Amino acid sequence: MAKITGNIVIGQSGGPTAVINASVAGIYKAAKDMGVNKVYGMVHGIQGFLERNLISLEEYLDNGINIEILKRTPSAFLGTCRYKLPEADGNEAVYEQIFRVMEDYDIEAFFYIGGNDSMDTVKLLSDYAKAHDRKERFVGIPKTVDNDLPVTDHCPGYGSAAKYIATSLKEVIRDVESTGLSNPTVLLVEIMGRHAGWLAAASVLAKCEDCAGADAIYLPERVFDIDNFVEHIREVGAKKNTIVIAVSEGIKLADGRFVCELGGGADTVDVFGHKQLSGCALTLAGIVSARTGFKTRAIELSTLQRAANHMASLTDIDEAMQAGYHGVIAAAEGKTGVMVVMERVSQQPYFCRMDTYDIHNIANGEKKVPLEWITEDGRGLKEEMLRYVRPLIMGEVLPVYVDGLPAHLVRR
Repeated sequence: MAKITGNIVIGQSGGPTAVINASVAGIYKAAKDMGVNKVYGMVHGIQGFLERNLISLEEYLDNGINIEILKRTPSAFLGTCRYKLPEADGNEAVYEQIFRVMEDYDIEAFFYIGGNDSMDTVKLLSDYAKAHDRKERFVGIPKTVDNDLPVTDHCPGYGSAAKYIATSLKEVIRDVESTGLSNPTVLLVEIMGRHAGWLAAASVLAKCEDCAGADAIYLPERVFDIDNFVEHIREVGAKKNTIVIAVSEGIKLADGRFVCELGGGADTVDVFGHKQLSGCALTLAGIVSARTGFKTRAIELSTLQRAANHMASLTDIDEAMQAGYHGVIAAAEGKTGVMVVMERVSQQPYFCRMDTYDIHNIANGEKKVPLEWITEDGRGLKEEMLRYVRPLIMGEVLPVYVDGLPAHLVRR
């Protein structure tokens, strides 16, 4: 087997997930299996790396128990960031600083766990290294609950978020159905998803033998028509007294505006130019109440859908760890400027194999829910979505409990 003769460093970036730390565990385990001397973690991603804010992971993961707790710890153990690395042209000093840190710590391989913007960082660093005949290798490990990275069948983190969303939807449906009110009540559940509706689409899982599921699911892949939306609620309200609607936070009107902007949301942007979305369900609740007179409630799942490690999918945790492990194998084989991808080779039994793919065909790309998977009326998902997502939520992982609550591994 090929080897890594120097040390390695691991970073996490962007919005965390319930299983992002399992990828850290996978990278660490692979490195130690290969005899790597030192495994560093960059605190708060590339921004922390620039500031030489590194920790030794051996101090935390020197025993199997801590690795198991790390896999069960939500959010980013190393700390995350939303730092936009500039283009190299005209910003050589930033890159020289990064590579100086790598030299000082004898870092041969750099692993970055993240989504679209994080893969852009891997691309920029690997391109700079190639242009300057550097030996360091850069490998991206996929991570995003949004599930919108191109090429890979799916992203670690999505399966657990989908499991939490479907479970939560079943629970709130049980709650609203128990009220027995004589007048219709409309419950609007807001789910993450700026341009890609994978998370809201997972709501389709709530429809099963013991649950009727949502009355409608709206994704950003289709233009949102408010008049049609309200008319549908009136029609459902004429037949039953409880109405549950799942909406992506990023649904848009025909003129391109986010629905949440009607209520004053999306008025700030991050360093990558992404609007900060919030209040879609609340905005729609106000519209429904004003036009129909129905009682309305709005629920925003917010960070709960990406932090609920207690609801993590075993399949998701295992694949997150495998992705990290495979990334080290790829680096040891001399690969750089690549991201680990998953290829679904079997549906029954479900199996995905790990591979790598050129980062230039992934960074800054976006994979959306196929339009042919959405029902003709734009309010639901077809069987193809169920077949796609159901294997990803399978299996459970029991937390390690201390004093009745799940234990987490934290930096000292």
